[in-house]
Amino acid sequence: MAGFLLGAAGMFATMYSTQAILPELGREFGISPAEAGLSVSVVVLALAVGAWVWGPLSDRYGRRRAILLASGLLVLPTIATGLAPTFPVLLLFRALQGLCMPGLLTVGVPYVMEAFGPAVGGLAMGSYVAALVAGGLLGRVGVALLSAAFGWRWAVGGIAVLPAAGMLVMRVALPSVPLATRSESRRAGLRSQLRNPRLLQAIAVGSGLFFTFVGTFSYVVFRLERPPFGYGTATGSLVFLLWVTGVAGPFVGRLADRIGWRRVALVSLGFASTGLLMSIPSFLPTLVLGLACVTAAMFAGVTAAQLGVSESTATDRGLASALYFSLYYGAGALGGYLPGLAWQAWGWNGVALVGVGVLGAATLALLATMVASKG
Repeated sequence: MAGFLLGAAGMFATMYSTQAILPELGREFGISPAEAGLSVSVVVLALAVGAWVWGPLSDRYGRRRAILLASGLLVLPTIATGLAPTFPVLLLFRALQGLCMPGLLTVGVPYVMEAFGPAVGGLAMGSYVAALVAGGLLGRVGVALLSAAFGWRWAVGGIAVLPAAGMLVMRVALPSVPLATRSESRRAGLRSQLRNPRLLQAIAVGSGLFFTFVGTFSYVVFRLERPPFGYGTATGSLVFLLWVTGVAGPFVGRLADRIGWRRVALVSLGFASTGLLMSIPSFLPTLVLGLACVTAAMFAGVTAAQLGVSESTATDRGLASALYFSLYYGAGALGGYLPGLAWQAWGWNGVALVGVGVLGAATLALLATMVASKG
């Protein structure tokens, strides 16, 4: 899996390359925190749209082709983002990045289980999520540190070396998988997936966790800049080192194989809510511990949810993944903006309570679909 994991890490590093430097973008372009958060939201929104292209495309023409093409296409808009003269132009190139990314991120879930799942089960999905964690950590902390040393433009544009390297390695090492089983009619396949309770459960979990995660880590950098903390961009970005909790992905995958992905998902939703409540006091130890809980819950819950997607159907897996990720990244796009409005109105308490509300709704949706599926 080494080549594929490298490609996944490079893609995910690019996805969140602006998140740790939102205050710098605000100062550079004279924009509000919520507006700066659009540099994250526009990527995940474009991912939600692009999922409908890349998922079915991989069903028809093959997962390997889609993954390699997407990695190559990502390089140019990544370089262009670092050269953007205005914020609207930066958003345009970030949107183009987002349209490329589903070729690996959306296609990756069915690919992992088809290429590696039969041999190692949930461990394969956990390893995939751990690679995304490593890429996201590199994108956030690495970009923040490079930005402090050389400026944000060099940092954001230079990260293009990661998807470029991933494409070159995957071209040599990535195994092919047989073309997927799919419905004769795409419309009929979509109707079938929309009535699939297992898939709807996975969507509820993944979307709720991702909304909360994006909102939490987009606006905690603003909190860390203000009293009583007063940290700069480079120091504040170290909070993203909490992503190392995602290395537990392989363990979570094996646990989900043993006790079921739904149980892991329910525990993750509760753990994330607890972490947000712990983060409310203006006390660094409880803030860090709360953020660690949110991070661990995010990656455990998403590992479980993506296993749920892969197990939900044997037909139209690319389409099922497209439906999951379009709603997942749509929720993430809202998570990059709506908590910013809460931050501007009520400070960190607003960000935390919005997250708790969304996680509560996801928990209710999961429980409702579990009861319906048993009935």
